[in-house]
Amino acid sequence: MAKLKNNYLMVAALDFGTTYSGYAFSMKENFKYDPLKIRANQAWNSGGKHFMSLKTPTCILLDAKKDFDSFGYDAENKYADILMDGKQDKFYYFHRFKMNLHNNKNITLDMMMEDISGKPVSAIHVFSLSIKALTSHLIDKLAKQGTGIHDDEIRWVLTVPAIWTDSAKQFMRRSANAAGISDENLLIALEPECASIYCQYQNYLPTERLHGPDGKVKRFLVSMKSLLFSMPESGQKYMVIDLGGGTADITVHQKMSDNSLKEICRATGSDCGGTSVDSAFFQMMAKIFGAPLMNLLKKEDTSAYLDLFREFETVKRTITSEKSGRVNITVPYTTLDLLCKKHLREDFPSTVHASSLSTKISLKADKMRFEVDLIKTLFESTIQEIIKLIGEILQRQTARDVPTFLLVGGFSECVLVQDAIQKKFKDKKIVIPDEAEITILKGAVLFGHKPDYITSRILGLTYGIRNCVNFDKEKHGEKRRVLYQGIEKCDDEFNTVLKSGVEVPIGTIKTDSLRTFMPFQHAMDIEMFCTREDNPKFVDEDGMRFLGKMTINIPEPSKETRYVDIEYHFGNTELRLKAIDRQSKVECETSLNLLL
Repeated sequence: MAKLKNNYLMVAALDFGTTYSGYAFSMKENFKYDPLKIRANQAWNSGGKHFMSLKTPTCILLDAKKDFDSFGYDAENKYADILMDGKQDKFYYFHRFKMNLHNNKNITLDMMMEDISGKPVSAIHVFSLSIKALTSHLIDKLAKQGTGIHDDEIRWVLTVPAIWTDSAKQFMRRSANAAGISDENLLIALEPECASIYCQYQNYLPTERLHGPDGKVKRFLVSMKSLLFSMPESGQKYMVIDLGGGTADITVHQKMSDNSLKEICRATGSDCGGTSVDSAFFQMMAKIFGAPLMNLLKKEDTSAYLDLFREFETVKRTITSEKSGRVNITVPYTTLDLLCKKHLREDFPSTVHASSLSTKISLKADKMRFEVDLIKTLFESTIQEIIKLIGEILQRQTARDVPTFLLVGGFSECVLVQDAIQKKFKDKKIVIPDEAEITILKGAVLFGHKPDYITSRILGLTYGIRNCVNFDKEKHGEKRRVLYQGIEKCDDEFNTVLKSGVEVPIGTIKTDSLRTFMPFQHAMDIEMFCTREDNPKFVDEDGMRFLGKMTINIPEPSKETRYVDIEYHFGNTELRLKAIDRQSKVECETSLNLLL
């Protein structure tokens, strides 16, 4: 990996989210004197009356040749027109595709993704064009402002969930490379860390949302002299709960005496973000109309389908624990009525009245009116999963005394989530920063200026390499006996490099050495594996995951046995390896490929 350039003029952060994406930036010179002078684009225009945010939807439209057409709201609106013209077969439309990297255990450079109608396209092509859309939007903005800054003078920061695999992180780096960002201009940042950094940088929060003893959200104005979350005393701990569109990403940080942060609990999370509530809403609609009809709505009138979920997005943001009565959701009445008549042999009202949920739903013009309790049930499993994750972390010895929860990410603005967390953990102080959905984005900018703000992390996995050793029947078992040049060997022993749960300071280096096995050997491979187990023995055990392969090229191969010293660099947001030929002291040409 190339060394990071220091002669940059600006840091720009890209938050490539499951549901929404955006960017923020600040000048290197401004950071020295006013680190919170960070600008985010606020000109995303949906072109309609629907829900607006400081970001744009994560969706992309490609033309018939799979070339870029549009991104975000532009892509949504243009695809709606394409559908009305009946030309959708000539285009590729992707939305909410980031979760492909979370759900896929075998990420490769040549893996494919299907667009909304099932047409396949290379995943890295879709991701790289999406990243390029965000960078180009910023570059164009800077050009119009006459800043004179070029893209190679920008240090780019790309945010990813902390719970992502090393392979997923490398895939995002490769996607950014394909989008025109060089490794020497690119940092990968962990989302909950960015949120933590931003809140720590603030000497005060303009407003703080806390839950009072009655369980209701209250607002307290805070003077500039009050230090709300900067926590002047070193040793203070707090839990960062990053609730995004796709995932919940949770960790615990501790503030140090020099104002830096260290991670004291490894990142934990799952796919229980805001889109899991969307999935529950889809299932409820499928219970009324049938899954085939809902899929037809998605395929034949994608514009109406997206409008329906935009309406539900507003409900997600505004529904409260105290709300009673009914919730109104505008639906594509005409489209649903046509689909019901065509495929179900009855009109839209009759279909609703015949459903098992009819007693909880009424119709008024183009609105479906749901009983509030029915809508609230859509949140239950997601909220319970979040609470379960928080509870599991609090059971850990290092986190039992955490007094404060910091809620960030777009889904953290859901009051039902806030209230449920406070109700379950009554003794905890709940802090939700203003503009919680871009807290991560602004923190990523700060991280770009000062990558060493996080001093240590907790290793979430045990890392090791495949080892070939002399065979020992009692230790290895008969089935692991193999012959190499007539010598009995075991070639699948797990050689631990570093164990999970260990605190790893930034820049930690673990060393090992390897030797050639034959004269004039020009290369050797290291196969890396990881597992959540603390003391694994073999690379084929349950829960073991093949991480990737590192190829080491031996400089000037010779007939003598050659030794290569390996350095495993841990503690940063990405795993890095380095190999040095012991004889010549020359760094070997290597490549750590996690995307086989």
